[in-house]
Amino acid sequence: MEPQLLHGVTDSVATVVIHHPAKRNAMTAGMWRALPPLLDGLAADPGVRALMLTGEGGTFCAGADISSLQGSPDEAQRLAQRAEEALAAFPKPTLAAIRGHCVGGGAQLAAACDLRFAEEGALFGVTPAKLGLVYPAAATRRLVTLVGPATAKYLLFSGELIDTPRALRTGLVDEVLPEGELGKRVAEFTRVLVSRSQLTQAAAKEFADGRTDRDAHWADQARGSGDPAEGVTAFLQRRGPRFTWTVPGPGSA
Repeated sequence: MEPQLLHGVTDSVATVVIHHPAKRNAMTAGMWRALPPLLDGLAADPGVRALMLTGEGGTFCAGADISSLQGSPDEAQRLAQRAEEALAAFPKPTLAAIRGHCVGGGAQLAAACDLRFAEEGALFGVTPAKLGLVYPAAATRRLVTLVGPATAKYLLFSGELIDTPRALRTGLVDEVLPEGELGKRVAEFTRVLVSRSQLTQAAAKEFADGRTDRDAHWADQARGSGDPAEGVTAFLQRRGPRFTWTVPGPGSA
């Protein structure tokens, strides 16, 4: 099978699989190009309430396919940056499920997700210093937000790999699971995500990512959504809530 991004939707969770096992799921130029339109389509699907990104088999992503850098490193970086920004802008919760190596462009994609769950034994590295590349400013700021300036500098200056205990301690990952338990935990947690209010999640994602000019917008959305009343009623009736607000499609206000 050619290197590609596989995808499907089950129980309101979209799964995107980085599939290039011959090179430890390294991202080719074609795969970088394919990710933004794929994400656009999944974002517009009202049946999608969360997205999970993972790699084929026992590796998340070993970075960019170095052969794709030979022609134009600048263009390859631009493709990776556009894909990263498209993932960061996905309007619904995103989770990276990480096994094995999560390095270079793979770490860039994982950092662009809202959450990162990893299996014990995973290794993480941010490696532009090994290639003489300048890491994009937006990606650097995102990394600093996750792990703090000191750890970001350690990763960027050295290109060294860190293990799951250090990744968890520094905030690069949110949970570490024993071998064989990652899939079960991700399925369990994504079921939680899709049961919650999309209104709460969408507003929280914007605010957490630094948006400061939408307080009035989200207050209006809450008043017109019915979600707060439904949440309170469901709580009092001791039943699961049936939230109805959904993320607007492309072009909506």
